[in-house]
Amino acid sequence: MLRFVYEALPARVLFRDGALEELPAELARLGSRALVLSTPEQRSLGERAAALLGVRAVGTFDQARMHVPIETARAACAEVRRLSADCCVAVGGGSTTGLAKAVALDLGLPILAVPTTYAGSEMTPIWGITEEGVKRTGRNVKVLPRSVLYDPLLTLSLSPGLSGTSGLNAIAHCVEALYSEAANPVISLVAEEGIRALSRSLPRVARDPTNVEARAEALYGAWLGGTVLGAVGMALHHKLCHVLGGTFDLPHAETHTIVLPHAVAYNAAAAPEAMRRIAAALGVEDPAQGLFELARSVGAPAALEDIGMKADAIDRAVELAAANPYYNPAPIRADGLRKLLRNAFEGRRPEP
Repeated sequence: MLRFVYEALPARVLFRDGALEELPAELARLGSRALVLSTPEQRSLGERAAALLGVRAVGTFDQARMHVPIETARAACAEVRRLSADCCVAVGGGSTTGLAKAVALDLGLPILAVPTTYAGSEMTPIWGITEEGVKRTGRNVKVLPRSVLYDPLLTLSLSPGLSGTSGLNAIAHCVEALYSEAANPVISLVAEEGIRALSRSLPRVARDPTNVEARAEALYGAWLGGTVLGAVGMALHHKLCHVLGGTFDLPHAETHTIVLPHAVAYNAAAAPEAMRRIAAALGVEDPAQGLFELARSVGAPAALEDIGMKADAIDRAVELAAANPYYNPAPIRADGLRKLLRNAFEGRRPEP
């Protein structure tokens, strides 16, 4: 018998070419003294946003980093207090949105997010902070951005390589939503459409990064991926990626890209209906192999070794991933995790 719980999250989304132009009007709904956040690499875009806001931007903070080190979060909070900001504008990818969430968690400021990647963090109440090499995560609705401006034109500067891995990260959200403990009919439909949109558009973006239509479809898919990530719980794949990223400082999107086919293979026998839907959305017979081939088609890395992981870190990763019980369709066993990570480390094809 069908049984489920569905809880919608409050969200306001504007999606169109040139949506950045709506920033002043959107900010007026949230506050009048905005601190604009970015990474060092995207400082110029942060300054562009601040210029659009004029006197309503009280400053910029361009020190956002992957996995939100607690020191960076504390520095941003100190800047908010110094400038008496009453809201944050996060311009960039998951690192910048994550920093804004850390500020919201501590100080309660509303967030206006302007995504420039396919991370999806802007649609979730999930926060993550890394302290002493361990990434802690949690859910709190007060870190959910109040408004999100999706402007496909802002993704044109995202390199083909980063577009591919960022998009596969978004697909990972959709994949795990389909076998989530909290899966429901609405979110499963959204997840399938997200996989379909991203798997169609990412190869086109890789071939022609200036294709605005493909960029828009990829950003649409990323929005769907963020929506499902915010609505239901994740499983083994996300747990492993948090461990690998937070403990070994591996790049977020690339780690998700490499691990995903192997996590799907691990869960395949335990979640047959989810696998059927993933395969249908991808247009393939075997979802794990299909995801592996999709990553290859966009030029993404295939091996954890290639993005900075050391072989002697595998046992530590297994220990951390298995330490705290959490939901996953297939039982979490150390020997299975070790095989999964060994294959991902060496860039082998996924094995059940």
